[in-house]
Amino acid sequence: MKLKAEINNEKRDVEFSRDGTTLTASVDGRTYTIEASEPEPNVFLFKNDNKVTELSVSPPIAGVTSVRAGTHQFQVKIVDPKRLRGSATSDDSGDGTAEIRSAMPGKLVRIVAAVGTAVEKGDGVVVVEAMKMQNELKAAKDGVVKIIHFAEGDNVNAGDLLAVIE
Repeated sequence: MKLKAEINNEKRDVEFSRDGTTLTASVDGRTYTIEASEPEPNVFLFKNDNKVTELSVSPPIAGVTSVRAGTHQFQVKIVDPKRLRGSATSDDSGDGTAEIRSAMPGKLVRIVAAVGTAVEKGDGVVVVEAMKMQNELKAAKDGVVKIIHFAEGDNVNAGDLLAVIE
């Protein structure tokens, strides 16, 4: 999967694939083969060349994920280039709709706010599991959940429209 990552406001090209616990990642043309595990929710261990790095990952807020590795803190925003075409969403300052889309392929594991539920900006709407990590996708604006396009247990692709808030 090819993505664009903005790490502490620096743009990077990222490509990765997974085979079991082995993750192959390419960042700006440099390739890494990593053994990956998640010993507890939002904590990941990466082994590369017999060196183990622990990452603590916070759930995304407004599309930005906070990652801590030791004493280093990073702000990461991931963009799927396929989503850049025609996937604009309205923000919380205007009328209209806000779309919640899957950032990665995975499985919709929980619907937090059913159709017809009033939500406030930042409230959880659905939970998607990707690469053994569960991500709660949140409302970008106050409103009412009008549509949920998938059921719990359904597989979703990157860029799929999961829910609409009006």
